[in-house]
Amino acid sequence: MAERYPSGVLDTCTYLDLDVLDPAVLPEIPEITAITLAELHQGVAMAKDPAARAARTELLGAAIVEFEPLPFNGEAAARYGSLTALVVVARRDPRPRKLDLMIAAIASTNGLPLFTRNPANFRGLDDVVTVVAV
Repeated sequence: MAERYPSGVLDTCTYLDLDVLDPAVLPEIPEITAITLAELHQGVAMAKDPAARAARTELLGAAIVEFEPLPFNGEAAARYGSLTALVVVARRDPRPRKLDLMIAAIASTNGLPLFTRNPANFRGLDDVVTVVAV
C-alpha cells in the first residue's frame, strides 16, 4: 500500500464524500480552503427544501468546527492567474472551473497536494499542483 500524504487539501466534492471514502486514501491531516467553506454556505442558501437545508447545514457546521480553512490570499490570487493561463493554453475554458482553480491555487501556494473526486477538472496543472484522485 502507498504511503499516505501527511497533509493535503480536500476539494469540496471530496469533503462532501468523506463518509464514503476510505480514510487510507486521504491525507493524515486533511485541510479545506475558505473557497470550500464558501461553497458549503452557498449550498445551504440554495437548498430547495427543509430536509436538504438541514443536511447541508449539518455538513457546514461540521466543517466550521473541524477545520480552520486555508485562506485565499494575495499569493493564492497570483497563482490562480497562473493556473488560469495553463488552462487556457490547454484549450480549455477556465470559467466553469474558477472555484476549483482557486482551491488548487491555495493548495499549490501552501505546498500541499490536492485531493479530488474530479481529477479531470485539474488536467494540465501537474507542474504546479500535485493532484491526487480519490
